[in-house]
Amino acid sequence: MHISGLHHVAVIASDYQRSRDFYHRILGLDIVAENWRADRQSWKLDLALPGGSQIELFSFPSPPPRASRPEACGLRHLALACGDVEAMRARLQSEGVPVEPMRVDEYTGARFFFCSDPDQLPIEFYQPR
Repeated sequence: MHISGLHHVAVIASDYQRSRDFYHRILGLDIVAENWRADRQSWKLDLALPGGSQIELFSFPSPPPRASRPEACGLRHLALACGDVEAMRARLQSEGVPVEPMRVDEYTGARFFFCSDPDQLPIEFYQPR
């Protein structure tokens, strides 16, 4: 088996338009495709990440609730590499997105911070050294 990289991460949104705005307009991810899936009454939005990976954003008529302990199962957080975490943090703040304080990875010395998407999925912005 040969794994060549990450293809996509799937995110289910409780409010599709709000999440679409967050990932596309606020984070600046380009839309690859947006499709209405009539058989599922669901939108599927493919957003491009640098390097070829994607985020797939889904809507559903009744999205499943987030686990009371999201760290116990499923996706813990989404980590995005960022060339300038200070600029990204300032951009998010200018859009009214609450952000956590800047931190430093004790093992690598890299700087990073977290915010949450509209469904409270933690997103880490990590500036590799």
